Amino acid sequence: MRLSSMKITLDGNELFDEHELRIEVGSISRESIERSAAGLDGIVSIDMGKRGRSIKQRGVLAANSRASMQQKIEAISACIDGNTHTLVTDSGQEYCDVRMDAFRVKAERAGGNGMFVDYEILYKQMVA
Repeated sequence: MRLSSMKITLDGNELFDEHELRIEVGSISRESIERSAAGLDGIVSIDMGKRGRSIKQRGVLAANSRASMQQKIEAISACIDGNTHTLVTDSGQEYCDVRMDAFRVKAERAGGNGMFVDYEILYKQMVA
């Protein structure tokens, strides 16, 4: 897990602010099928290969008004489209073939400079 001030893009678009940004990358998982057969001691395990990994992004969005915050939220929500995207951090870390599965607004608050929203995004990185 990283906590830093970094620019992060999705398909080259700067949709996210740099406030309290955290990226948690899970490990690649594997899938298998296990079967037993009558009269045999033990099981047969068939390896189905790599199945991808989960990536979680958390941060805070900032906007000058409720209307501009709503535009940001709608732009991010439009990425929950079933397509795969490329997530890139300013350090050059690139996560290709990520599908955005969920975008959750956790808390909304007003501040001196406008609106702030805590958010969480869940991605699934597909493996070819």
